[in-house]
Amino acid sequence: MFGTQHFWLFVVSGLLLNITPGQDTLYIVTRSVAQGRAAGLWSVLGISTGSVVHTLAAAFGLSAILATSAHAFTIVKLAGAGYLVYLGVKMLIERPAPAAAGVEPPPRHESAWAIYRAAVLTNVLNPKVALFFLAFLPQFVAPQASSRVAAFLFLGAVFVFNGTLWCLVLVLGASALSRRLRRNAAGARRLRQATGAVFVGLGARLALQK
Repeated sequence: MFGTQHFWLFVVSGLLLNITPGQDTLYIVTRSVAQGRAAGLWSVLGISTGSVVHTLAAAFGLSAILATSAHAFTIVKLAGAGYLVYLGVKMLIERPAPAAAGVEPPPRHESAWAIYRAAVLTNVLNPKVALFFLAFLPQFVAPQASSRVAAFLFLGAVFVFNGTLWCLVLVLGASALSRRLRRNAAGARRLRQATGAVFVGLGARLALQK
């Protein structure tokens, strides 16, 4: 199918990988819990866009640069880690306006574009994701494929589609939990601080990865 091999094994393997908690999963869940369903949905769209970028990079050989150049890998890794830490610190130090007594505080306002852009950058600036696409997809490209680029793009599209569906399930569950936790100002503040702490932790982990 489109120059691929062992396609259904690829689908099952991709689904198992998608449901395994990772940086993208934590990012989407924490956004959804702290800021609500809309923020979660924009985060999913951003993460999926980043995955499309990685698919294109793997298909056209750009990801190979990260696999062969330790300098390039380090630069991208530190840029991604720094951005995650920046997002986390920003959430930790902000001071929301006090809510009226008995009124559930709304999620912290942030434009859809800002949320989408942040999700794209956190995904694109993670060299581990780039190397994953470069290592995982070629195993399912048939040696006799007439166009390996087309096979790469097809496999990437399937992986991103399945991953997006799973992430939407995460958003629905996390945003439902969010409504319960954000019933008072103190709870809302703790959610923002917890989200910030998670982002800082993700950034530190990415920076320390080799």
